[in-house]
Amino acid sequence: MAEVLVLVDHVDGAVRKPTLELLTLARRIGDPVAVHLGAGADTAAPVLAEHGAVKVLAADAPEFADYLVVPKVDALKAAYDAVSPAAVLVASSAEGKEIAARLALRIGSGIITDAVDLEAGDNGPVATQSVFAAAFTTKSRVSQGTPVITVKPNSAPVESAPAAGTVEQLTVSFGGTATGTKVVSRTPRESTGRPDLTEAAIVVSGGRGVNGADNFHVIEALADSLGAAVGASRAAVDAGWYPHSNQVGQTGKQVSPQLYIANGISGAIQHRAGMQTSKTIVAVNKDAEAPIFDLVDYGVVGDLFQVVPQLTEEVTARKG
Repeated sequence: MAEVLVLVDHVDGAVRKPTLELLTLARRIGDPVAVHLGAGADTAAPVLAEHGAVKVLAADAPEFADYLVVPKVDALKAAYDAVSPAAVLVASSAEGKEIAARLALRIGSGIITDAVDLEAGDNGPVATQSVFAAAFTTKSRVSQGTPVITVKPNSAPVESAPAAGTVEQLTVSFGGTATGTKVVSRTPRESTGRPDLTEAAIVVSGGRGVNGADNFHVIEALADSLGAAVGASRAAVDAGWYPHSNQVGQTGKQVSPQLYIANGISGAIQHRAGMQTSKTIVAVNKDAEAPIFDLVDYGVVGDLFQVVPQLTEEVTARKG
């Protein structure tokens, strides 16, 4: 079978879940070849092999950490030249989409972003996308060059499929633009102990109906009882009630969890664009005419300050 490049998203060799999902999708269209950039390839290799990587192309250089994006594009292009793949798959993070776009431009290929599914086709991989704020589902394929496809997290199950996972060193020559943008400082994000918003299987969000930063503890309590991430609508973020890093929506983060619980969120198109591909959607809102109810699988018309604490208590009791 043809080989498919998968760019590994990791933290010092700890492979993040979206990469394992990419490996599952890659096996539908070819033999996955993982591209691991930075330190930790020996740590990552067994995990990548367990999930289907036939080999791991590894490169480590200070440029990957010291400069933004372009060194990784140089490395992915080197992997592309070495393998001549049938497709290149990248996770749909902000960085991932920039890397994918730059690579597609360099190799003269088409690009598909934010795919939610992938299947083999007669004329190349066929990607499913949710478009126009998830009002339509489309199937697309790249008609020129090698497809470069970014995939939303939580779009595919993580499935084991043991393969060789042989580590091979990738030789990378960095271009003149690789050192154009230097990272001058880093500030670690304060850990909340909750899962990353874009990777979480469950997301609990609050909106205008939360009515203040001091009330977000109600949302956080439900999220913690479920082991979920906390999200917020644009209205809540703009009001200063919750950090922008937690905003779900067209101008925030796009999420696709197994379960999305919207509390006090009206369901404006801006918010729907960021969460409409969630597998199951639940809403709590005291306005029975709120647009969010046109979208949900389950809706509760009621005061979130009465409903949510009761739900939290019930979840906690059942866990106990």
